This record gives sequence, structure tokens and C-alpha cells, in this order.
Amino acid sequence: MSVPLPASLLVLERGWLSANNILCFDGDEATLVDSGYVTHAAQTVDLVGHALSGRRLKRLVNTHSHSDHIGGNAALQAAFGCEVMVPAGLHATIADWDEDALLLSPLGQQAARFQHDRLIGAGSELEMGGLNWQALAVPGHDMEALAYYNPEKRILISGDALWENGFGVIFPELLGEADGLASTRATLEMLSRLPIDTVIPGHGSPFAAVDAVFERAFRRVDSFAADIDKLAWHAIKVIVSFAMLEKRRLPAADFPAFVLGLPFAVDVNRRYVGLPEDVLAARLERELLLVNALRREDGFLTAG
Repeated sequence: MSVPLPASLLVLERGWLSANNILCFDGDEATLVDSGYVTHAAQTVDLVGHALSGRRLKRLVNTHSHSDHIGGNAALQAAFGCEVMVPAGLHATIADWDEDALLLSPLGQQAARFQHDRLIGAGSELEMGGLNWQALAVPGHDMEALAYYNPEKRILISGDALWENGFGVIFPELLGEADGLASTRATLEMLSRLPIDTVIPGHGSPFAAVDAVFERAFRRVDSFAADIDKLAWHAIKVIVSFAMLEKRRLPAADFPAFVLGLPFAVDVNRRYVGLPEDVLAARLERELLLVNALRREDGFLTAG
């Protein structure tokens, strides 16, 4: 069931690899939240251009810096001349284009380099779509991530901090950079106290049944906290699935080398799961085939 939104908001719901794009219309201008993955950048430019219907794209705002949210920034900047705003904590990472900190190199992902024009910090406010939005710190999946909340319409643009069936992989916990599990729980607790009628997530359709969503999210984070290996294996599967979706197809015999070419998967397996390399690849192939993330066809593995 579709969720009604104000006429000034348009959600371009994307499939993997790209995050959703949210257009906010203000007269003859518009703001876009998040820009998708770099391999979809030309499609994003076309989709946004069509949706603008002659309006000027004034501004692009990011929820966080993962590749599926910033990958179209450079192309949109070039096509529309829009300014780019990023969360304040990401200033140095993006300015220096630190591919490790951006989780590009570790995850085997890509992004086109861009330069941001402005920063937005937690506690700031901005107008988008004729509505006033509060920038909220939502650490966990990304420690510098922001969500955007409009108290008048009780709408939350959540990025990857909250999905209908969970939230994004808690990378900081697995990378040993921060207590990502505790941060995720604190973020969920903060968001659950807000009066929210509608959530526009970074992936999937907007949804309204927020009480049930929070219950599922809390159960999920508690499950991961009780068994860190479960979080580790979930993360490895997500990253290998993403990489295969970008690759689309490769000989089945090459899959083990493909997995071992993803530094994050290798490191997380070594530190948490502890599977021998051949067993790691075999188990991933088996489980991804079972969930239809992969298909085996004529000696090839195909994603989708």
C-alpha cells in the first residue's frame, strides 16, 4: 500500500545498487536527498531531470557517505550545477577522498570523486519542499550519518538508520572503530520517541506502521548484540551480494577468488567467523543461491 506524501515530495524508489532519491520541490527550485550508486549515475540524472520538469536543482543533500548514497553526486553536480551538502563529520574524509574511510576500497565499491560546497551538522535546520527539517545525528550504520525530520508533517527521512525491515550493516562495530551496536540502539531509541507518521527510508518504499518497524529493529539489534558472529556473517553476505550485483555475472569457478578479493569480507571472516577460505566461499555461494541472490547457469553465477 502506498503511503501518501505531501505534493512537494517525490520519492524515486531505486533498486539495488542505488539508494532512493528524494526530490523536494520549492516553487521553481528543488532539493534532492541522496544520489544513488555511480554505475547508475546516468540513469539518476535522467530520472531527476524528468522529475524536475523544468525546475532548477538547487541543492543535493546527503544522509551519509556510503557509495550507494553519494555515487551520483558528481554527475548531478555536472548536469545541474547544484550545490552539495554533506554531514559535517565527513568534511575531511570527502575533501581528502579517503577511500578507506569512505569504505570504497574495503568493500570493493566505486564512487566518482566530488567536492562538497556546504556542511550540515546535527541540530541544524533546513527547508526542503516547503517544510522545515531538523538534522538528527543517527550513528550506528555510519557514525556521521544524519536523518532529516519534519515535526509538522511527522515525516522522517531516515537514510540507512531505519528501514521497514531493519537498518544498514553496522560497519563501525565490525571494523573496530566504534561501539556501533550501542550507537544503533541509542539511535533507534531516539527515533522511537519522535512523533512519526511516515518514514522515507534509504531503501524500500515509504512506510507508516512505525511501531511494528521499531519492534523489529530492536529485536534485530538485540540479536546481533547477543551474537556478534551473526552480525559478521550478515555483513559478509550483504557485501558479497552487493559486489555480485555490480559484477552481474562471472564463472562459478572464479567465485572464490572474487570473494577473497573483497578486503572487508576477508578481514571480518578472519576476526569473527573463522572459516577457512575455501569453506567461506562455498558457504557464501550456497547461502546466496538459497536466497536467490545468485543463480547458477551454465557454469556461471549470475546476480539478481
